[in-house]
Amino acid sequence: MLPKDYNSFIHSLEAPEPDAIWPEALRAVWYEAKGNWIAAHDIAQEMHSPIGSWIHAYLHRKEGDKWNAGYWYGRANREYPENSYEEELEELVNYILR
Repeated sequence: MLPKDYNSFIHSLEAPEPDAIWPEALRAVWYEAKGNWIAAHDIAQEMHSPIGSWIHAYLHRKEGDKWNAGYWYGRANREYPENSYEEELEELVNYILR
């Protein structure tokens, strides 16, 4: 079952794995929020779409690779954000859940 909102998503982090029926974008941000950057990146780099590029950008931004993040934000047609990582995560989750 998909989380109904961001708070439900945060509560889902108590589980050992994301729900298998979730879309790959939601699973990718779940893994990152759970602290598994590599699993999140593995999913995101196989997503050839604007949301995949945005997640990829977020991951590299959080990693500290500004140049690579900037490239992926460009691929996602998004400006490099000035908000916090937590705010961007919430924005990503809300976008995916729409």
